[in-house]
Amino acid sequence: MFDKIIFFLASFIVGGISLLGYSGVVIMMAIESACVPLPSEIIMPFAGYLAAKGEFTFIGVAIAGSIGSVIGSVLAYGVGIYGGRAFIEKYGKYILLSRHDLNLADKFFHKYGSSAMFFSRMLPVVRTFISLPAGIAKMNFTKFIIYTFLGSLPWCFGLAYAGKKLGDHWNALGVYFHKFDAIIGILLILGVAWFIKRHFKNNKNL
Repeated sequence: MFDKIIFFLASFIVGGISLLGYSGVVIMMAIESACVPLPSEIIMPFAGYLAAKGEFTFIGVAIAGSIGSVIGSVLAYGVGIYGGRAFIEKYGKYILLSRHDLNLADKFFHKYGSSAMFFSRMLPVVRTFISLPAGIAKMNFTKFIIYTFLGSLPWCFGLAYAGKKLGDHWNALGVYFHKFDAIIGILLILGVAWFIKRHFKNNKNL
């Protein structure tokens, strides 16, 4: 089942980039960064493979991927800032999120937002969804754009370079990285479990 999903995604990505060129790279990376699980671990290695064949340039695909990341991230940020916060303030109690939790998120992104945004862009899974909480927390938009681009650039370039080295086996990287996705997913679940435990503990102390 997992292999079929990867094959379907890879076929979609290959078709889009082959048809649209650099614009395809931008669009695919924008989709991935807009909280849609379309793996950049397949997008950029394929673009790098094509660059190695002379159809693109490495700098070109890295910049195209980074621009796409910014575009998709802005969409997710917009959802967070214009819809996500109001939704959580109204219905957050049903998913164990309070106004206090939002205030904590505000403080976190105000203090560490730049660093968090930069480094999260190089983490599988996390990079896909980090823009939404940044929007909810109303992170400074200019800093959000700058650090999203700066963090995405080495990620895109690194994956494109890996695609060059892997050659005809460029798609092997997607399967390899998705093993780490599962680990990160487990860590996120554990983090949610810790949050729930803390939430109930704090409520008992009130």
